[in-house]
Amino acid sequence: MFTLREILEKIAKNELSVDEAERLLHFFALEEIDNCAKIDVNREFRSNVPEVILAEGKTNSDLIKITLRLLEKRGRVIVSRCSPEQAVGLKNTLSESVLIQWHDKARMMVIKKTNAPVSAAGGKIGVLTAGTSDIGVAEEAKIVAEELGCVVLTAYDVGVAGIHRLWAPLKDFVLKDVDCIIVVAGREGALASVVAGLVDVPVIAVPTSNSYGFGEKGVSALMAMLQSCSLGLAVVNIDAGVAAGAVAALIANRAAKFRK
Repeated sequence: MFTLREILEKIAKNELSVDEAERLLHFFALEEIDNCAKIDVNREFRSNVPEVILAEGKTNSDLIKITLRLLEKRGRVIVSRCSPEQAVGLKNTLSESVLIQWHDKARMMVIKKTNAPVSAAGGKIGVLTAGTSDIGVAEEAKIVAEELGCVVLTAYDVGVAGIHRLWAPLKDFVLKDVDCIIVVAGREGALASVVAGLVDVPVIAVPTSNSYGFGEKGVSALMAMLQSCSLGLAVVNIDAGVAAGAVAALIANRAAKFRK
């Protein structure tokens, strides 16, 4: 990795183009906040995925500091796993001129300056859940994908215990030509394997912790998804809705880029 001075010297010697230098400079944008956090304000420039603040485990004071700094630098903040108490603290601190979206089921807050709209990127994603108890994780994925400019179609509670419920939404996804499908399931996680065996687009499986007994807390679902014999299926971690939404959006937006 070059130092800032080395990058400038290479530009002066015509050894680096302006575009190449800009890509290298993206790595210099870390903001340190009171020795409690280092936020990557240019993550979205490098990877097309914004910095997401995990509220879980943070004090209200630290969460507010981090949120305000990122809002100042980027104009938009996505806060995940946010408790109602933390959400109230943020709302009471933020200016009335800021747009606040609170998503109760996902426990997620999206905060934007009014001049920071999301541009449509063209990607299309389908999101399925096996059960109603999986909706919170699915909504996490949906919100992240939408904040990355995707159109997201959803169909919830269509698991294999009543497999007939799956046909109509899956047909709709295929007819609308989605670029990938996220499948969120707990218990034995079978829905992901079924879907991957029926479609010709990538499927991202998200095991949820909504299970009990042997293989509780999502372990059975994770193992089953990893052991799936359906090709075209990838798996993220237990309850990792944010990760699934980001991966799906990168796939979908890349497909949309070459579709134009």
